[in-house]
Amino acid sequence: MDTYYTVEEKYLQAVDELTYGETPKALNLLNELIANDPLYARAHFQIGKIYYYDFKDYQTAGYHFKTCMEIDPLFSDNYFDYLSLVVFLKMDKQVNLIATAALNTPGVNASSIYELLGLYAEKNKLWNKALEAYRNAYMEATAKEQLESTEESIGRVKLKMRQGIVYQYTLTG
Repeated sequence: MDTYYTVEEKYLQAVDELTYGETPKALNLLNELIANDPLYARAHFQIGKIYYYDFKDYQTAGYHFKTCMEIDPLFSDNYFDYLSLVVFLKMDKQVNLIATAALNTPGVNASSIYELLGLYAEKNKLWNKALEAYRNAYMEATAKEQLESTEESIGRVKLKMRQGIVYQYTLTG
């Protein structure tokens, strides 16, 4: 068994294990990190991702994402996954709180945050709000793929808006 002398070395080993698909080993290392240093935000973030994406244990994932945000609010990597979780769970208050914090944190990909806000509004059939969020995402995008994805989302929402108008005319006319 390897001996790791620093918290960072153990953390990097856990991330390596995740990269190679060794989730149980990574989770074990990350839990050891938190046992030794409960305030190590990055370990909470990685555990949150494991519970969200691999185990589908949303409560545990939310706990770790929230803990990470409370310990280190400037750790920008946490916001996208945490916001993705609360959008998925349709947690109204949390969506707004996390998105606001994210957009005020240096290093956060604002385009991705706006895309999630657009998705949330779209799921709730708030077309104008969705359109505004997707337009903000478009304006913040720096990669071709993000631009294309956002354009597609804008088109989809506009189509849904038109369909709503067609149905209104059909029902009242």
